[in-house]
Amino acid sequence: MAGRDLEHLERFDRDASLSEPYEWRGFGNTRAHPERWEKDGYLTGYGSTEPNDESLLVVELGGETFAGIVSFRSVDRTGARSCLEIGILLLPEHRAQGIGATAQRLLADYLFTHTIANRLEALTEADNVAEQRALELAGFTREGVLRGRGFARGAWRDAVVYGRVRSDAAPNN
Repeated sequence: MAGRDLEHLERFDRDASLSEPYEWRGFGNTRAHPERWEKDGYLTGYGSTEPNDESLLVVELGGETFAGIVSFRSVDRTGARSCLEIGILLLPEHRAQGIGATAQRLLADYLFTHTIANRLEALTEADNVAEQRALELAGFTREGVLRGRGFARGAWRDAVVYGRVRSDAAPNN
């Protein structure tokens, strides 16, 4: 990620249509992105357990076309740093093209190569079928439904949890 990408992150915060119908959670601190960029360039120490301390990487297409972001953060409560949660947010014009599946597969490969994480997990809303398919293409396995997991758009929503462990076979795509 580079400083020039901050404007895209700020757009995600200001324009709900870029994140709808699933990701937008309302307006946030407008200074948060520049402050975080100055703090650590959006790459935390591996396995940081600070609240909301997720690392971001840009999904970039051919040259300098910003398509979205992938993220990861520690969710391991034992301190073993063996479990990371990943996420993705693509601009609407880059969805439904296989970019999300590829970006999440590459992120998983990167994390298994450069961290000691044994487990990666991802949550998505139960009705987000496109993201569920992307996770499956990226080598993740559907593990279950977490009822009432998140509050969005005025209601409690169920989430589907997907997992991939280091010993899983890599996807063929």
